[in-house]
Amino acid sequence: MQPAVPIVGLTGGMGAGKSTALEALARLGAAVLSTDAVVHELLASAQVRDAVVDRFGEEVAPGGVVDRAAVAAKTFADDADRAWLEGLLWPLVGKRAGAWIREVRGRTPPPRAAVIEVPLLFESGLTDGYDVTIAIVSDEHVRSKRAAGRGHVLPDERSSRQFSQEEKARRATFVVRNDGTREDLERELSSVLDKLAP
Repeated sequence: MQPAVPIVGLTGGMGAGKSTALEALARLGAAVLSTDAVVHELLASAQVRDAVVDRFGEEVAPGGVVDRAAVAAKTFADDADRAWLEGLLWPLVGKRAGAWIREVRGRTPPPRAAVIEVPLLFESGLTDGYDVTIAIVSDEHVRSKRAAGRGHVLPDERSSRQFSQEEKARRATFVVRNDGTREDLERELSSVLDKLAP
């Protein structure tokens, strides 16, 4: 019987380098899934697009394509709208992640781990399905610079309902700093994967 594949939840604040870490983990032999990518796919589906348009109006889906920035602007401004959108998307994301985990567990040879990137992992309270969690943390100055490079401003995490980096780190099984090079990050993550080996 092949060894069980550890299920890992990966999180971190904006600009900490979650996506870079996910790419590194894939190179290191883990199977990876981004819930952001799943949300992109769901928003492109007719079912979710129609529900979003019914709630927020045609202006959030010009030409029949959901404008994520327009939806974000609506939901960040109103707790009821945000709760509605989370209620729509999270069960669908969970279903997709569950199916992906079942598929990964059947792979031969098995990957070193099955890693799911979830930006609001601890905030959503959806940590039960994970064997371990990893928080990617980075110096505030470095995070601001990375966010600016993508045209974003680092949000005030208290007002955006995100836990602080310190709180994510406190709740995580493993904390990985990402202030150096990609090679440094990959080395740190490789060491974490080694610890998960049965």
